[in-house]
Amino acid sequence: MIVLDPQNNVFTLHTKHTTYQMKADQYRVLLHSYYGPRVRDGDLSYLIQYADRGASPNPNEAGHRRDYSLDTLPQEYSTCGVGDYRLPSIEFGPEDGSRLADLRYVNCQLVPGKYSLEGLPAFHGQGWETLSVILRDPSSGVEVELLYGVCEEDDLITRAARLTNRGSGDVRLCQAMSLCLDLSRADLDLITFDGGHVRERNLDRAPLRPGVQGVGSVRGTSSHQHNPFVILCDHDAGEDHGVCYGAALLYSGSFLAAVERSQFEDARLVMGIHPHHFRWALAPGESFTAPEAALVCSPDGLTPMTHRFHRAIREHLIQDPHAGARRPVLINNWEATEFDFDAERLVDIAREGAALGMELFVLDDGWFGCRDTDDNSLGDWFVNEKKLPGGLKYLADEVNKLGMKFGLWVEPEMVCPDSNLFRAHPDYALQIPGRPPMLSRTQLVLDLSRKEVRDCIYDQLRKVLSSANIEYVKWDMNRPLTDVASFCLEGERQGELFHRYVLGVYELQERMLTDFPHLLLENCASGGGRFDPGMLYYSPQIWTSDNMDVVERLRIQEGTALIYPLSTMGAHVAACPSHTNGRSTPFETRGLVSLPGCFGYELDLTKLTEEELAMIPGQLENYRKYGPVFHGGDYYRLASYGENGEYDALMSVSKDKRTAVLDYVHVMSRQRRRDVLLPLRGLDAEKRYRSSETGEIRSGAGWMYGGLLLPNMKGDFLGKLIVLEAV
Repeated sequence: MIVLDPQNNVFTLHTKHTTYQMKADQYRVLLHSYYGPRVRDGDLSYLIQYADRGASPNPNEAGHRRDYSLDTLPQEYSTCGVGDYRLPSIEFGPEDGSRLADLRYVNCQLVPGKYSLEGLPAFHGQGWETLSVILRDPSSGVEVELLYGVCEEDDLITRAARLTNRGSGDVRLCQAMSLCLDLSRADLDLITFDGGHVRERNLDRAPLRPGVQGVGSVRGTSSHQHNPFVILCDHDAGEDHGVCYGAALLYSGSFLAAVERSQFEDARLVMGIHPHHFRWALAPGESFTAPEAALVCSPDGLTPMTHRFHRAIREHLIQDPHAGARRPVLINNWEATEFDFDAERLVDIAREGAALGMELFVLDDGWFGCRDTDDNSLGDWFVNEKKLPGGLKYLADEVNKLGMKFGLWVEPEMVCPDSNLFRAHPDYALQIPGRPPMLSRTQLVLDLSRKEVRDCIYDQLRKVLSSANIEYVKWDMNRPLTDVASFCLEGERQGELFHRYVLGVYELQERMLTDFPHLLLENCASGGGRFDPGMLYYSPQIWTSDNMDVVERLRIQEGTALIYPLSTMGAHVAACPSHTNGRSTPFETRGLVSLPGCFGYELDLTKLTEEELAMIPGQLENYRKYGPVFHGGDYYRLASYGENGEYDALMSVSKDKRTAVLDYVHVMSRQRRRDVLLPLRGLDAEKRYRSSETGEIRSGAGWMYGGLLLPNMKGDFLGKLIVLEAV
């Protein structure tokens, strides 16, 4: 609910459990008053502190008021060059190179429904209100429209900014954040999700220190290294206590999430497109739209924050053509064949999978161009008929006859120098004239800022997808951007290329899903290098990581699930030993760790033992039975191997609270006197539940407050799936 008090210029955003408020003061500066647990009071601007801090500049309008300075006041969208020395939200200037942004309140408007952002992902659906607030820089005429979306029931507030040049001269925009949040305290922890290739989204937590800290990417993607999601929380915040602020950016390119703890012990968070190499030219009348950011405040710890993000992402972000249906169990041919296959070999693999109950066969790399190694043919998206006579239709038809769906791997953003496309159009690749381009995985990146390049790639993909009954596409992206220059942008406009590239990717995926609305799209970037909310707008699931080792996956999936629903995480049973670290783990445990995500197999079925093959039908039965609970229920972190060094436990409780599924992994054995006691969470205290492990029946209160006792397991990498059913 949005409440406007135009007489006092106070604007309040209420969600079910939180309140967010701002106020335009007597100098028309938009100040941030409050964000936290819901309050019914009207004007909370009494919380804004005015004091002579010393050496802090005072605006001209304030006259001799030394207690009024933008250097000390909480701003709703921070400025630059006019006395605020903290992190700016916006920076622009005329062609002479000066940089100044002095934004003053003009007006606001309450609009029913949710705003949309052209060419950019955004939350959507029913139950939204929009607040539009107009700020203007008096000197340049630059106008900033701050957009706020409020989904009251889901406790979600979204932010975006649209900048328009209302002046008479050209403007050079060099920073445009999506979100600025000023908090009047700095006694907070910052949680980020960091790592690298095959070790994505490991949780990192530390107290705010004086100065600027944060994460970001300048790779052209959101990256393996840092995720565009951060949390600010009380030092002692845990799963069910403490105030937590979660902020996520719906963007799949270079980003910045930075927090500054100032000299006055307050904190400012800014989040948006990374200003590194960013420039955007705005002629009079032209606009630029910054991507959307999403905010959740939980007064009661991390778990409610997680639930609110999970619910909002599932119901208001993902556009799933098969919403409500369980995701199909897939088998991929790569581990069995790599590049060495023909149609009959692939049909044999599909037949083996179908006999075990698998539902989707995915043809991986090597089906196109002259692709027999990974150093050629990217960009040549036509079927290699030496391997697949008759094209993909024969193969897809044979797979369909087995009762399975057929899927395909593609990597549309890349081109190999050894390809027909590059030989015909070398300028289609990103490269700096006069310099040899830098290869990664023997690939170059296509300049998707150019319409003719996007059309060339999409025309090829459209023909392929129209040639057979293809129901799933895995869209891969295996290298970051380098040599970021375009043959079609001049001068400072080269600074637009990073962002125009991301817009090009979004447009390609939007076109594909518009023309093939039945497709299940899974995004991938060398594993989890582009696992971000922006991608989830186009694909309901993303490959979580190329690392499928059980122990490493526990860490990766725990960090990922803190914001992203389990239904978005591609999680497959892989070959053993693990190709990333050589660790050997039991087949049963690999199934347990993969079960909560989008389940499948990445291995050669012919190399499994009889005992392992015999386990597959049971794993599939568990996924069919309990996948809907993991994917549609409420997720709880019960124990973290990353914290205790011994075991990991998560559970999911169905919405009607009749079924709870506990996934427990005993990672490392140690001598201990006691068994593991796990207090459960999320059950109905009054209901009675039977344990599938022991048959014991206890009340929900008994299971939650007394706990579940798990006998000490002897051995490493063991696990259990325990189900509690209401009786």
